[in-house]
Amino acid sequence: MLRLDGVTVRFDGHTALDAVDLEVADHEIVCVLGPSGSGKSTLLRVVAGLQHADAGRVLLSGRDQHGVPAHKRELGLMFQDHQLFPQRDVAGNVGFGLRMRGAGRAEQAAAVAELLDLVGLPGAQRREVPSLSGGEQQRVALARALAPSPRLLMLDEPLGQLDRALRERLVVELRALFRRLGTTVLAVTHDQGEAFALADRIVVMDGGRVAQAGTPLEVWRSPASEFVARFLGFENVVPATVRDATADTPWGTVRVPAASPQGERKVLVRPTGVRLTAPGDGLPCTVTGRTFRGGPASVVSLLLQPADAPPLEATCPLPHAPEEGGRVGVSFDPDGVVVLHEGGAAG
Repeated sequence: MLRLDGVTVRFDGHTALDAVDLEVADHEIVCVLGPSGSGKSTLLRVVAGLQHADAGRVLLSGRDQHGVPAHKRELGLMFQDHQLFPQRDVAGNVGFGLRMRGAGRAEQAAAVAELLDLVGLPGAQRREVPSLSGGEQQRVALARALAPSPRLLMLDEPLGQLDRALRERLVVELRALFRRLGTTVLAVTHDQGEAFALADRIVVMDGGRVAQAGTPLEVWRSPASEFVARFLGFENVVPATVRDATADTPWGTVRVPAASPQGERKVLVRPTGVRLTAPGDGLPCTVTGRTFRGGPASVVSLLLQPADAPPLEATCPLPHAPEEGGRVGVSFDPDGVVVLHEGGAAG
């Protein structure tokens, strides 16, 4: 459906996109994930035809889009601020693209009613935009983007203005809706939870380049670099020397999974891979922080400080969580250890 070949964009000497390659298959949901300034929104604008590329090609269904204006690319766009027309009612907003394509009134009315049912707003045609909640405006914006049956739907931080509880509910609904419609989606976001819940495939960007691409499970289980690991919220990353099935780290010798990359590397230990033991058994640590994370499992996040090594993050069930200031030992579960593919000097 979509292919980017070596797309480069520069602004006043700054490279916003640096030879980016990307593919999105028919009916696939791809989320581009990255911090502010990583180039993800620029990438979306290039695909949409709203930003000129200094080098490279954008192909839709195999056709080079060079010189094709945005309104002829048959794309659906939905932005963070929704950009609804306040002077039009809900039906007027949802049917806008259909009117631009010359659809008759009866066709418009039928399509608007069907789309509002799909997004969970049946019978809302005559409601005014200012009367809608943030979640309702998001649904209207989605219906408007879907109305012209775009071959590719593009979402730019679509849930960014909503509170977390509403985001978590709507992202599940969105994925189910796109699956039901067979919609091909390219979304950009900085929210890891949103991306992992929505996407078939994740593309993590850093400094205008693709840092890693893979399924949500692949990216979560095996971050490709220190940048990706830290962006995903993992802090237990240290330089290490890997030999066979062990790694020499500032925390001592740690067992690593079989067939891990060898030599000078960076090693990630997930908080779930840090095992608490009795004081005097394993790496001695002091509990310097304790945060209740809640959830069904009543998990507590711990900050542990060894005597002569970087701090460690760990998690454990609330009933077994030591008090702040307490002394514990630490061992490492090799299933919670990831040897990053970059070398020790990277990141």
